[in-house]
Amino acid sequence: MKAEVQVTGLSHDGQGVARLGSHVLFINGALPGESIRARLTYKAKRHWIAEMEELLQASSDRQKPPCILADNCGGCSLQHFSDAGQGHWKQQKVVDALERIAHLNHPVNPLLSCEHSLGYRNRAIIPLERLEDGRLKAGYYRPGSHQIVNMNHCPVLDPRIDALIEPLKADLEASEWPVDRDCKESGGLRHLALRVGVNTGEVLLTLVSSHHHLDGLALQAAHWMARWPQLVGVCLNLQPKPSNVLMGEETRVIAGRSWLLEQFCGLDLRIAADTFFQVNTPQAERVVPLLLEALASLPPGVMVDGYCGIGTYSLPVAASGWQVHGIELSSEAVKQAKANAEANNLSHLATYEAGVVSRCLPEHLIHCDVLFLDPPRKGLDSFVVDAILAQPPQTLIYLSCDPATLARDLGQFTASAYRIEQIQPIDFFPQTIHVETLAVLRRN
Repeated sequence: MKAEVQVTGLSHDGQGVARLGSHVLFINGALPGESIRARLTYKAKRHWIAEMEELLQASSDRQKPPCILADNCGGCSLQHFSDAGQGHWKQQKVVDALERIAHLNHPVNPLLSCEHSLGYRNRAIIPLERLEDGRLKAGYYRPGSHQIVNMNHCPVLDPRIDALIEPLKADLEASEWPVDRDCKESGGLRHLALRVGVNTGEVLLTLVSSHHHLDGLALQAAHWMARWPQLVGVCLNLQPKPSNVLMGEETRVIAGRSWLLEQFCGLDLRIAADTFFQVNTPQAERVVPLLLEALASLPPGVMVDGYCGIGTYSLPVAASGWQVHGIELSSEAVKQAKANAEANNLSHLATYEAGVVSRCLPEHLIHCDVLFLDPPRKGLDSFVVDAILAQPPQTLIYLSCDPATLARDLGQFTASAYRIEQIQPIDFFPQTIHVETLAVLRRN
């Protein structure tokens, strides 16, 4: 079935939205304002999934994707959308979520766009597959599938790690090491992981495998270290479980060291292979002045950092004279946070503990002046929200990577204890549907 339709908007996951009678159509690759001929492929109860068969009238925001794999690769879904168009949509995405989910119409600051919409990602974890003829495929998955789209370059990656993909693929192919990313057979390599210190240039290479039986790995690692002076370590991460968890709990150093050094807002941070660290370093650094600005009207006191990671945001606050205490589920991340505090002579101001935020938070809220939260995409669980509302700190600062869960949580906080001071969206992820948002709340 085919139909000519007018695209009126984008869904939360970046699909074009149109109407056909009483039904909504979701059309991959379509942009607002476009007229298209669509082929309807799947009918649900109240909507259709459709494919764009012909573009009849293009949007002024449509552009040629910078990546030749954009139509097939699921890594980026908005490359056909201009930077200005993406920015406007992301801004509205935050506004719409607040109004629709939490019935909040507080003004939203203009989006802080990214200076570089390509070459910004400081980390890549690339699935691997060996074909029957021995050739190696490396790349991200085709949308809605488990099929790898083979690539040699990715334009959203920092050029310093992007340049390594093709030669590393050649070496891995020649190694004849087994590749079994789904652990369906006898196991083997699963992913190639690369990360770079944007401000230092140091690179860390990690092979993710279900086992350590990779003959000649030490010799190959030494060769890589000699070939690329910027490479400070080659690691082997063991992930033997047949699941979609990208990395396992054990990482072995094959050559060099297990971490790279990054300079973040004037501080030295050690970042390991499996460390959570924002993939867009310059945009993450823009959060710190906003955070310090929110604290500027307060005398230095105690800030509790829930979901603190390696101290990315709490350490710059400590450097400004605040006492900070971080809570983080990952014990390895806490070890790194403590090491980072010590390396920057901030151990007297920054303390960290490993534990579940909902269990650890209540005892620290008693003496907390500011609570900073940077939760995972699912937002805050009800136990965390209840603990905060039981002992609300004077200031609550919430950094979110999902406008929907942010709106849900802000709705609960503003219903009784807090008022919103400002909401600031920040584009950490150009070419994708994602947007980061910083919300500052003050107690009523």
